[in-house]
Amino acid sequence: MDSPSAGNTFEYLIETLSDNSHKKFFNVPKLGGTKYDVLPYSIRVLLEAAVRNCDGFLMKKEDVMNILDWKTKQSNVEVPFFPARVLLQDFTGIPAMVDFAAMREAVKTLGGDPKKVHPACPTDLTVDHSLQIDFSKCAIQNAPNPGGGDLQKAGKLSPLKVQPKKLPCRGQTTCRGSCDSGELSRNSGMFSSQIENTPILCPFHLQPVPEPETVLKNQEVEFGRNRERLQFFKWSSRVFKNVAVIPPGTGMAHQVNLEYLSRVVFEEKNLLFPDSVVGTDSHITMVNGLGILGWGVGGIETEAVMLGLPISLTLPEVVGCELTGPSNPFVTSIDIVLGITKHLRQVGVAGKFVEFFGNGVSQLSIVDRTTIANMCPEYGAILSFFPVDNVTLRHLEHTGFDKTKLESMKKYLKAVKLFQNYENSSKPEYSQVIQINLNSIVPSVSGPKRPQDRVAVTDMKNDFQACLNEKVGFKGFQVAVEKQNDTVSIHYEGSEYKLSHGSVVIAAVISCTNNCNPSVMLAAGLLAKKAVEAGLRVKPYIRTSLSPGSGMVTHYLSSSGVLPYLSKLGFEVVGYGCSTCVGNTAPLSEAVLNAVKQGDLITCGVLSGNKNFEGRLCDCVRANYLASPPLVVAYAIAGTVNIDFQTEPLGIDPTGKEIYLHDIWPSREEVHQIEEENVILSMFKALKEKVEMGNKRWNSLEAPDSVLFPWDLKSTYIRCPSFFDKLTKEPTALQPIENAHVLLYLGDSVTTDHISPAGSIARSSAAAKYLTNRGLTPREFNSYGARRGNDAVMTRGTFANIKLFNKFIGKPAPKTIHFPSGQTLDVFEAAELYQKEGIPLMILAGKKYGSGNSRDWAAKGPFLLGVKAVLAESYEKIHKDHLIGIGIAPLQFLPGENADSLGLSGREVFSLIFPEELSPGITLNIKTSTGKAFSVIASFENDVEITLYKHGGLLNFVARKFS
Repeated sequence: MDSPSAGNTFEYLIETLSDNSHKKFFNVPKLGGTKYDVLPYSIRVLLEAAVRNCDGFLMKKEDVMNILDWKTKQSNVEVPFFPARVLLQDFTGIPAMVDFAAMREAVKTLGGDPKKVHPACPTDLTVDHSLQIDFSKCAIQNAPNPGGGDLQKAGKLSPLKVQPKKLPCRGQTTCRGSCDSGELSRNSGMFSSQIENTPILCPFHLQPVPEPETVLKNQEVEFGRNRERLQFFKWSSRVFKNVAVIPPGTGMAHQVNLEYLSRVVFEEKNLLFPDSVVGTDSHITMVNGLGILGWGVGGIETEAVMLGLPISLTLPEVVGCELTGPSNPFVTSIDIVLGITKHLRQVGVAGKFVEFFGNGVSQLSIVDRTTIANMCPEYGAILSFFPVDNVTLRHLEHTGFDKTKLESMKKYLKAVKLFQNYENSSKPEYSQVIQINLNSIVPSVSGPKRPQDRVAVTDMKNDFQACLNEKVGFKGFQVAVEKQNDTVSIHYEGSEYKLSHGSVVIAAVISCTNNCNPSVMLAAGLLAKKAVEAGLRVKPYIRTSLSPGSGMVTHYLSSSGVLPYLSKLGFEVVGYGCSTCVGNTAPLSEAVLNAVKQGDLITCGVLSGNKNFEGRLCDCVRANYLASPPLVVAYAIAGTVNIDFQTEPLGIDPTGKEIYLHDIWPSREEVHQIEEENVILSMFKALKEKVEMGNKRWNSLEAPDSVLFPWDLKSTYIRCPSFFDKLTKEPTALQPIENAHVLLYLGDSVTTDHISPAGSIARSSAAAKYLTNRGLTPREFNSYGARRGNDAVMTRGTFANIKLFNKFIGKPAPKTIHFPSGQTLDVFEAAELYQKEGIPLMILAGKKYGSGNSRDWAAKGPFLLGVKAVLAESYEKIHKDHLIGIGIAPLQFLPGENADSLGLSGREVFSLIFPEELSPGITLNIKTSTGKAFSVIASFENDVEITLYKHGGLLNFVARKFS
């Protein structure tokens, strides 16, 4: 591969980095001057990629200038984009890797060197979509609870049927003490999903223990079921440069991307440039929180990038989201993330870039930012970009990033004005600016009977009072006015206390719904620490508990030093599983129960779970509130929900001083610091070790290392596709389409779901017949997704959707007519007959053909069925590009015309001749067997598309380059 700057139109912009003459970069700001200074940061990244890859063909100078003129060209022009890298998950990644393997065969056949065939950019493939839950010991935990936690009535363990035994820790670990390994095993489902990147810990002694039996057994079955695909992936990682495979059991694609694969700034042959990524996972946007431009695309787009082509996008509008004001001191990270997400959804940012700026951004941790960016699908934005700033650099330093590289990164980003400086007076200009005052996001709780009834903490006292007055309902208890101030005395553990309406009798910190953001659990721990140090205590009759969602939570609460303080307030670890929120609370004391009955009191439970229906926690607790973990601790200390935290103290310290909530509430800075030091660092280190060391099964998995993949002709999962069967060393002149039959006559809005194979394989389908003929039973069919590496299965599944409406048939069915014989057949069977007869095929369609999600087999499938052209009224642009990329001509009726207006039945035979020189948007003439002739538009938009079509598609184009 040539130097990145070889033949580049903008080579004159290359400079050396200050203090390091070995590192070079394109000084793009010099190209644009003041125009560049007002570009959004995300557009600056697009511009840098355009400048760096400007070769005059795939990326033209005109494209670069269009991006520089973003202010006037947004939403009006298409621009190419070369991402720095690609991220695949195994389901969508296998077709791409199979194509590369097949390309090696084709290059060798043409006399070229197959060793030259490699992806054009770094490609990471995570095997994270193969795991199925075959073994589980969570039946007890997940079974409906009869009300008293009676395990004898729970369902049987399935399918292992192994009864847990109590064993001392020392029998299998270094833990000194006794723990219930059965309890640990019963919750192993949680461990497998929550502690991907950390060692399993004994819940009570915080010492490593072996991986749960269910995890090991599920992994064993996964490796057995997917052995063929895993061996193929391992071969790919060995023979292809630029390909790295993240083995099973390591983590989810977007997590691994964030925690291990992200570079922020790339360095390739001493050239520095911004990290950017596209991939086949909708959560790719998570890395936007690190200042990395990235979003999810379809499999065929990622494959195009791997083959050295750019993806095309409409130059987007960029919505600037200005975060202002100090955050409310009592809000948690989750409050802020959900508040911003809700605001963006209300404003309407679908199909646009969102970019964050303003002084409020510096208050958001990297965890906050990546969570907001991860929720792009929730509010419809393409991406949500947080430019790199000091918070980003501190995060990278905490995660073990090389300090020398970090220094170079900072100098480079500042040199090209990609480093966010909130004090800089020069601000980008945006398509639209929305403001979110962080101070307007207030902490809230939900209750007293339903999770959707949110109450601002500042309104809590008034709202509870209103509930006492309101008639019985979701927000009412209808307590007589004269009884609202009643109290009942109780004696408990030698002391006298008074219960009243609003008294808290249950307080449970549960992290099952808060694991994604550890800041809230740490905030609860820090609040407890400060409360204990101030001499505050929780009344002993309140039933308190701490039920972490995983051992990882216990681990970071312990390593940060806050767990003893939670215990001091009564929040001790009770185990791992659904407890309080499903009614598994230990019985309240007789004294409390009698007092509640005597005074007919509306007592309260406060928990950080997700369900609070009346009576769910306990029959005698009628008001239940969902709150963040620190607020659960706060209300437990106060002993009542009938309190205004702003004006009333939580309690009195030993000196008689009143202690208010704001006196002990931890600042966001305190929480973020501990989060970085005790959570993030350990997670990143553990993941790094896991990726680099692999696991025993992956490391011992046998795989070939030959230059060409040894295809197993008996395999029903991986098969050498036939895309290159007729490939010649040089492209031949465009051949006419003569005497083509119409395979399908379709209407408007035919989606890629109608076209592409998806879901389970129907027993009566052509794909099922193929698998049955190879000795498989219906139980072994698996899904089309799992068999994407077998073109024979995928071709048979094309147009196999039962909702496909073919006008030849007159009703929804995956059928068509083979006109030479008059038979009604499955679409594949008809296409197979046409191919045997040497008859080319085309498809007639209405408006918006190929709309919906991007699907690679929506183009590959019709090509392998023998479709040479599609004639439609209009196309979804992405799908039209895919048709060209596979070698199918996208033809379009003239404006105002369609099959009906031209009197076409679809039963005619069609012929079309291409001129020697094609040009974008050229008009072509079609003749039919009935004597009718009409004109259509060849829907090619530029010279690149015409070049690809002349080569017979993208795969052929690239294969010839390697030959």
